[in-house]
Amino acid sequence: MSLKPALLLAIFLHNYAIIATLASDPDPVQDFCIPQKGIATCRNSSAVTVEDFVFSGIKLPGKFSETGLAAKPVNVNVFPGLNTLGMSFVRADFEVGGINVPHFHPRATEIAFVLQGRVYSGFVDTENRIYAKVIEKGEVMVFPRGLLHFQMNVGDTPATILGSFDSQNPGLLRIPNAVFGTGIEEKLLEKAFGLSAKEIANLRRKFAPHELS
Repeated sequence: MSLKPALLLAIFLHNYAIIATLASDPDPVQDFCIPQKGIATCRNSSAVTVEDFVFSGIKLPGKFSETGLAAKPVNVNVFPGLNTLGMSFVRADFEVGGINVPHFHPRATEIAFVLQGRVYSGFVDTENRIYAKVIEKGEVMVFPRGLLHFQMNVGDTPATILGSFDSQNPGLLRIPNAVFGTGIEEKLLEKAFGLSAKEIANLRRKFAPHELS
C-alpha cells in the first residue's frame, strides 16, 4: 500500500472512531455523579446516601393510554442516580390487546425482558426487513439502536415487559405522533400516505400534542 492511501485510511479510521465515540454516552470519569438540584455539578460524595441509588417508582403499573399501554421510564430525568452511568430502564404494562406503537430510540439499543404474558415483538431494519415473533415469559429480545420497533400483547392475560437501555437518556420518537402530531405540510402527508385532506385532518386531531400522555 502506498503512503497516500495508507494516510487517507488512517484519517478515515480516526474520524470514524471520533464519530462512534460521540454517538454514545461518554465514559464516566468518577464513581458516580448525583446532580445538585438546579445546578449542573455533582453533589459532594459526603452528601450522597444509598437512597440516591434506589428508585421505587415502578412497583406498580402506570396510567394506561388508549392503546392499552402503561409505560414508566426510569431515566436520568426521574432517577438522578443514573447520571453519567450510561444506562436506563422502563417498565411497560400491556392490557389484553394493548400495543406499543412503532417507535425508536435515537440514542440507545434496548433489551426487552418479558416478565409475564405473550408479546408479539419486533423491529424493522434499514432495508425494510422485519424481524418479529411472539416472545413469552422469561425471554428477551434486543432492538438495535435507532431502529423502528413495536410490541403487542397477543395473550389472554395482561403482559409486562422490563426494558434496559445503554444510555441514561435514550430518547423516544413515536412514529404516529411524529408524523401526524407535528406541523409537517399537509400536502406532503397526503402524497406520502395516499390519504385525503379529511383523513389527514382526522389523524392530526387524534395525535395532536395536547392529547399525548
